[in-house]
Parts: sequence; structure tokens; C-alpha cells
Amino acid sequence: MPISLIVLVIVTLILVLMYNSLVSKKNQVENIFASVDTTLKKRYDLIPNLVASVSKYMEHEKSLLEEVTKLRADANKPNISDAQKIQLDAKVSSALGSIMIAVENYPDLKANENVMHLQHSLTEIEEQISAARRAYNQAVTDYNNAIEMIPTNFMASAMNYTRKEVFVIVESERKNVNVKELFN
Repeated sequence: MPISLIVLVIVTLILVLMYNSLVSKKNQVENIFASVDTTLKKRYDLIPNLVASVSKYMEHEKSLLEEVTKLRADANKPNISDAQKIQLDAKVSSALGSIMIAVENYPDLKANENVMHLQHSLTEIEEQISAARRAYNQAVTDYNNAIEMIPTNFMASAMNYTRKEVFVIVESERKNVNVKELFN
């Protein structure tokens, strides 16, 4: 068997392995994002119940409730990009956190069994979303590494693969907690 044929077989095998690796990483990112999307949908389905339960008590926070409702509607629009979903998720997380903080100012609301159940369900879903985000970010990191490192970056470029965005914490959640305010 001539050496040129052996080299051709080895190069072909390497190209096929790189191609398959890139396709696998891309599909893994898409699969895990679908899982994140499903969990976000569970949260968005909970929002109308939460808003309905707290709205009669929280007249002063009406704009906050309207914002959450609008963000939910935006998130459920068809054909929004993954990047837009990531941005909306950050906004919804922040707004829901504000509602949960506001609930603390209403003793009747804190004692309401329906609101307590919704808070528990929301906490559970937020934990699921957090786990799904971690899995997604790891898959995206693996994918981004593969499309940027030599030699797979050449194959990724030929396949028009581009970087994917990871979920990041919104700036307001990065701030230190003001402990004094918690005890007022």
C-alpha cells in the first residue's frame, strides 16, 4: 500500500472525527438549551398564577406586576432568538426577585396558602433553571473552545459555526446584599 494512500486515509479519518466532534458539540448545546427553555416555560406558566394571587394585595407594586406580565408575554413570542431568551430570562429573574421581596411587606400575603405554595414552586423551578443554566454554560464552553482551537477552528469556520452566548448573572444580582436593610 503506497504511503500517499495511507496519509490520505489518516487525513480523511481526522477530518471526519473533527466534523463529527463539532456536530456533536453543537447538538449538545441545542439539546441542553431546549432543556433550559422547557424549564423557563414552566416558570412562565407559573407567573400568571403568581400575579393573580398577589395583585389584589400589591396595589403599590402594580408597575412591577405589569412588567413581569409583559416580560412573560415577550418570552412566549414565537421565533425569538436564543440570545433574546437569555436576556429575557435575566430580566424575568430580576423582576420575580423584586416581587418576592415585595411580598415580605404584606403580612396577609405572606400568610396566604396559595401564595406560599406559588413561592415554593417558584423556588423549586429557579433551582432547576440554575442547574440547567450550569449544564448549558458547560456545553457552550466546550463548543466555543472547539470552534476556536486549532485544528477544529478551520473545520468550524468552513461549517459557519459561530460562538454561542452563555447565561450570565444580571448586574443587579452581583451587588452585595445590604444586610442592614434586611433587619429593618
